[in-house]
Amino acid sequence: MTIALWTILVAAFLPLVFTGIAKFSKGATRFDNRQPRVFQANLDGFRARAHWAHLNSIEAFPPFAAAVLVAHVLHAPQDKADLLAVAFIVLRLVYGAMYLANQATLRSVAWALGVACVVGLFVISA
Repeated sequence: MTIALWTILVAAFLPLVFTGIAKFSKGATRFDNRQPRVFQANLDGFRARAHWAHLNSIEAFPPFAAAVLVAHVLHAPQDKADLLAVAFIVLRLVYGAMYLANQATLRSVAWALGVACVVGLFVISA
């Protein structure tokens, strides 16, 4: 298994980090698993932003996973694929941290750079 392929697993679990922050942060209203959507709709502050980071992480996963798999199947240079895949993970963590800190501009920069990593995986596969 390559590093890039392992990052697919990491990316798949990133949403759980952010939803955990939203649901189980100190001071949060007790999470009700019988009505999770009601609970999530009533979040505010950094807990709401953590939930939004969770949702965006789910949205970011399919194109990233596809890009890594395309790079693997088409035998893209492995060192470049690994670098881009790890950079994507790091940028997604920065994205989440900036979301929690309510730093919209830095969050958008991290998001755009993460998208560039996905595009880069396709480009090195060409």
